[in-house]
Amino acid sequence: MVWGKLMVLLLMFLSGTTPELCTIRSFIDVLEGNYFLMCFPESERHNLLKKNYTVNWYQESQGRVKLIQGTDRIALNGTSLEFWPVEVKDSGNYTCSCSNGTHNVTLGWWSLHVLGRSNDSCFNPNYVLPEKNGIEGKSSSLECPKEHNRKSTVKTTWYKNCVPLKEGEALHFKKLEIRDSGNYTCVVSTYRAGKIYNSTSTTELKVAKDSEDAGPRIMEPVEDYVETEIGKEKKLLCKVFLGYSDNQTYDLYWMYNKQLYPCSENTNGTYKSYDVCEKKDKPIPLEGKIYVTTTLRIKSVKEEDLNSSYTCYLITGNRPQNKTIKLKKGLAPDLPLRTFTTGMIMAILFSLVTVLIVVVCVAFRVDLVLFYRDITGKDDTIGDGKEYDAFVSYLKDCVPTCGEEREFALEILPKALEGHFGYKLCIFERDVSPGGAVVDDVNSLIDKSRRLIIILSKNYISDKVMYELESGLHKALVERKIKIILIEFMPVGDFNFLPKSLDLLSSSKGMKWKEEKSLPLNSRFWKNLRYKMPAKVSMSNIGHQNNSRGSVSKDEPEPFTVLWGSKTIL
Repeated sequence: MVWGKLMVLLLMFLSGTTPELCTIRSFIDVLEGNYFLMCFPESERHNLLKKNYTVNWYQESQGRVKLIQGTDRIALNGTSLEFWPVEVKDSGNYTCSCSNGTHNVTLGWWSLHVLGRSNDSCFNPNYVLPEKNGIEGKSSSLECPKEHNRKSTVKTTWYKNCVPLKEGEALHFKKLEIRDSGNYTCVVSTYRAGKIYNSTSTTELKVAKDSEDAGPRIMEPVEDYVETEIGKEKKLLCKVFLGYSDNQTYDLYWMYNKQLYPCSENTNGTYKSYDVCEKKDKPIPLEGKIYVTTTLRIKSVKEEDLNSSYTCYLITGNRPQNKTIKLKKGLAPDLPLRTFTTGMIMAILFSLVTVLIVVVCVAFRVDLVLFYRDITGKDDTIGDGKEYDAFVSYLKDCVPTCGEEREFALEILPKALEGHFGYKLCIFERDVSPGGAVVDDVNSLIDKSRRLIIILSKNYISDKVMYELESGLHKALVERKIKIILIEFMPVGDFNFLPKSLDLLSSSKGMKWKEEKSLPLNSRFWKNLRYKMPAKVSMSNIGHQNNSRGSVSKDEPEPFTVLWGSKTIL
């Protein structure tokens, strides 16, 4: 039996548990109506209890001991007992034990006293935390006890003498005034199972003038945060005014991670190599007043130290006082002027270069893409099952009113795209034998094409071409089988005759044909058109590659010659 208990305690010790989740109190006062958690400190990391042992909770009230069964209000959660909320009838003695059928070990014992609520106040005068003293003109702060905070906390509301103040986890005073004295109540609201539950705690704040009437008090530290640097040594001073007599009985000490760390000194007065330790000084009389100090020395500040609390406690004949501070990173030392200037210049230059690169990429996007295609020999047409690179839709049956449009569609466009850039076009009037079903032929040819080139002009309206346009829009927007390229051959003043669905295309902003300015093969018009066409090795690149090998291709196209009006453009 004894061996079983020792084994349980040994495994609890080896599990590395720490009492950081629960307040270690044997006698607990709690206010009626609060949500409340009673737990054994090692519960969160106690693998032994989770795997092999059964946990039981018992309540002793009026001489009777009963096993606690979980309910909607009282929840059993391993080695924790939760009240949602606690009631006056819950007062009594509680024990938590674990058993594996052979050994039974008591883990903890608590005496719970539930205080009734006051009908005349928002708090019970018998349920008030130790008072906090402040000095007029100094800063101070009040915080809710951490045991009230949960992951499901909705809000925290502060009251002064039962009058609402503000919401927030802490209440800060930059400069205390005498009128700030009073009872401050924080109400922590928590959400659980669709309901809101509250937990309240009240602290009495006493603000006194800096005189003998203030009595023993902590004078330093004043601020809530102290700046420091990682890797540096830091000393935290707690200075206390005891009064005007050195016969005061007191206790003064620092607490760090809920432990005491006294400093030991060598004979030469230096500290031993402790990471954190406290050195106490004897009371010092000064101008008739008695002061005492104690210093917490942190040998080398670490990152985790910034998340820890350091509390100075003063215990005299009256209620205990305490002051908690935290460490925070201080501002980095100023850089030398030369380093700062160099850094700023480099940052500005880097920003300008970055902006310049972005502008160049945007302005010459088309040229960069075409250059990339040329040097890599990229070809998007391989293996897609299409026969034509583009189907050309233009105004037909309009001779002689649209001679220039027909010349562009039947001569200029194929001369450039087919003869020089290596594309294969489908031109209905040229490539389809007459006598077939026009509608079926158009649908079939568009399906075999990778792009639909539409040559727009002020005369572009007829049953034939409108069907080509509507069929292409359906395949582009609904079937997602083709992309449309718009070429504004002549200025179009009114686009109302075109389908409204044309505005949904990303390519609805067409390219403009500018006659002689657009004719040269290196003009912006042909570059933009090639950019919108599928990637394909151009005939000029093939010829260049063959010439570089010392041979000339037999299928090399003729020079690009176009008659435009009375001019011949090469």
